[in-house]
Amino acid sequence: MPALEIASPDRADEVVTPALGGFERLRVADVERLCDDAVAVTFDVPDALRETFAFRPGQYLTLRTFVDGDAGRREERRSYSICAPAGALPRVGVRRVETGLFSEWLVDRVRPGDEVEVSPPAGSFTPDLEPGTHHGLIAAGSGITPVLSIAASVLAAHDDTRVTLLYGNRRTDTVMFTEELADLKNAHGARLQLVHVLSREPMAAEIFSGRLDAARLRLLLGALVDVEDVDQWWLCGPLGMTADAQEVLVEFGVPKQRVHRELFYVDEPPPELSRAEPGVQGETSEVTVVLDGRSTTLTLPRGEAILDAAQKVRGDLPFACKGGVCGTCRARVTDGEVRMRRNYALEDDEVEAGFVLTCQSRPATGTVTVDYDS
Repeated sequence: MPALEIASPDRADEVVTPALGGFERLRVADVERLCDDAVAVTFDVPDALRETFAFRPGQYLTLRTFVDGDAGRREERRSYSICAPAGALPRVGVRRVETGLFSEWLVDRVRPGDEVEVSPPAGSFTPDLEPGTHHGLIAAGSGITPVLSIAASVLAAHDDTRVTLLYGNRRTDTVMFTEELADLKNAHGARLQLVHVLSREPMAAEIFSGRLDAARLRLLLGALVDVEDVDQWWLCGPLGMTADAQEVLVEFGVPKQRVHRELFYVDEPPPELSRAEPGVQGETSEVTVVLDGRSTTLTLPRGEAILDAAQKVRGDLPFACKGGVCGTCRARVTDGEVRMRRNYALEDDEVEAGFVLTCQSRPATGTVTVDYDS
């Protein structure tokens, strides 16, 4: 396996210095084993960075490391949702993914005292903590991570806030945050309706056995949930589950603007990429990139994503997954037009307001301006 560079307290000659490019070195305060293949990693935040790392429930952190391999040293980034309630130390939930370089490192090797490069919280999958609100949450697998933060935060904010949570997993031993969910239920009683659904383990009632797909959701919502009473819906999990949940909620008459979605991966192949040859070839556009108040104008090929092309000159551009899922590379088109190949991170109103994912957007006009500061 390629070598991962990580700061460790076991290295006596370690000199801790600030990371570059919008990242900070945070010390791991705790690593909690959730189940065989998942952990929760808590970061200590020094007083000088408390405001920087204050987060809203549902946001995520982007982690960075460097890998030494046959092709040389390369940078790797991954985004992980925060699972702690608002006001607590930032904590992310991580499940090991097969052949997942980053998740294997975090689940099996990171220890308290290690230092990890972390960027400040980001993401718009965040509820307003208003009183008298009923939130509906639907999650599958590690999609519980931001949902747990939302549930704990809204329940703690006001005594009249309610939460309905439908949570799908394979088996009991694969459920993340079992004890914390039980503690939330014990603490808030009838204000939290908690429904577990297992696909590979029989449950006492048949309605709770099976995949959390469209058919199962129709049964659960029709029998157990007063859908009209729910003010906002929050969905997190694989693409298929969230798409099914959106479809079913529409059938129940829920307005689209009250349904919010976050993905932890996309279980479908991405659109075919065109590989640009070295240098700028073919039709081009003059693309101006605005970040942190600094503008840079570049001549970029129209066949390459703006993020990939612009990074060759502006190495400070934000990104994480480059798959149209996390939304880290979100920017607003203030001049010209782009073509966005896929989008699983932006809401419809954001797209209408001119926001795009620069990892998925190619220039479509002679001049284009994308503003990361908007």
